[in-house]
Amino acid sequence: QVQLVESGGGLVQVGGSLRLSCAASGRTFTSYAMGWSRQASGKEREFVAAVSWSGCNTYYADPVKGRFTISRDNAKNTVYLQMNSLKLEDTAVYYCAADHAVAGLQEGAPDYWGKGTLVTVSS
Repeated sequence: QVQLVESGGGLVQVGGSLRLSCAASGRTFTSYAMGWSRQASGKEREFVAAVSWSGCNTYYADPVKGRFTISRDNAKNTVYLQMNSLKLEDTAVYYCAADHAVAGLQEGAPDYWGKGTLVTVSS
């Protein structure tokens, strides 16, 4: 089992920045690709970003490319999502996820989900 706990969500103004963290515990962290998805009110959950187990490869959904950066610190069993130039449409609950393959994260069917952290972007 892998437990994922997100933190760092909150209220931020349009154009601002926020950094989310996800602490993992349980099985070997480096066995997993890690990612973030989000779910806005009334919408389906959507893939945001993923990083390979080594941290060398990253993947982004088109709406966040150039604004969000995913990274991981394997020594701390933590994955991060740096969000810059935030827009109103970035408002959502952000979920951390773990899977043995990036495809599982991109397809919205990872092995493990966190409980989420709310990000609210206001004008």
